[in-house]
Amino acid sequence: MNIQFCEFNSFDLWLWLEFETVLSEQEKQYLEEVFDSWFFLGKLGGFNAENLQVQDAGYELSYLQYEVEAKDGNLMALMHNMGEIEYEGCWARCWFDLGTSDAIALDVLLNALQQFNTEFIEIKQLLIGGENEDWPLPEHRDRFYQEP
Repeated sequence: MNIQFCEFNSFDLWLWLEFETVLSEQEKQYLEEVFDSWFFLGKLGGFNAENLQVQDAGYELSYLQYEVEAKDGNLMALMHNMGEIEYEGCWARCWFDLGTSDAIALDVLLNALQQFNTEFIEIKQLLIGGENEDWPLPEHRDRFYQEP
């Protein structure tokens, strides 16, 4: 799987996936579950790099004193919105407003998609951001976001 970052705007981000073949309905459902799960974790603030207490503790986690109040001083890191996954031929795309979620969100998604590629469906390439010359963006993009 080739991963390429293009023009990046976390508040107006398109993810483009190209597959070797057209996806079956079951394969589409698997992909949609990956994106829905990732977005739901982001909507709940799961990708907040300012509160990685377990990661920062290292390998010795026995009797870790997890400080629930520690997150109270951090900025919220919430994803804001997700469009519907669209399909055209061997391509799939989805729009996201990553909001204030941290870049760790993309690392988590990329790790998951790499395993998804190995175990379920072969992904030829993933384009992060920008536009896909093979599949123009909709003219009426206001269904995805509002201009500031």
